[in-house]
Amino acid sequence: MDGDRPAGDIEALTAAIAACRLCRDAPARAGDALPHEPRPVAVLSAGARILIAGQAPGLRVHESGLPFNDASGDRLRTWMDVSREAFYDPRTFAIVPMGFCFPGYDAHGSDLPPRRECAPLWRDRAMAAMPQVELVLAIGQYAQAWHLGAAKAASMTQTVRDWRRHLHRNDGPAVLPLPHPSWRNTAWLKRNPWFEEEVLPELRKRVKTLSA
Repeated sequence: MDGDRPAGDIEALTAAIAACRLCRDAPARAGDALPHEPRPVAVLSAGARILIAGQAPGLRVHESGLPFNDASGDRLRTWMDVSREAFYDPRTFAIVPMGFCFPGYDAHGSDLPPRRECAPLWRDRAMAAMPQVELVLAIGQYAQAWHLGAAKAASMTQTVRDWRRHLHRNDGPAVLPLPHPSWRNTAWLKRNPWFEEEVLPELRKRVKTLSA
């Protein structure tokens, strides 16, 4: 037993997520079925105190089945100051994106947003199964919208600038909003040096404390 939860809760929910084909078989919008075989990617944990809440897997992650198994993951691990081995230890980190499957590309070759079907079906259940989570790393606007609700600012930049307020909120786990670590945000990082100067030290301190 883990608290009041049966030991198999996480395993059963993980298996149900892995078997989900909703975006292919019953899409939220008619004619908008996922065009390829779904491969849900998520790491739920009964013990991790840190939840990494990303957007949706990219193609490389879809192919490997390993979350953040790409250049974005390398940058995120650098931000957190953790090794690849530690990052993939489910006793330390749960990794549950807003969309579990690679959504495909738009006409410009960019990743599409997370599928509409995932969060309404799975998000509350995943969070309820992990009441021990103390810190949510909300990566990108979709995770920030769900985990911050009305507290999210109009822009991702302002939401991240308000990190202190979100980190010290009184309801639910602390939330630290982060930009996506994609190479596409390299220019944003250069325009906003305060992120590396102010946010990253706090991120590393929290990760070190909660993973000890």
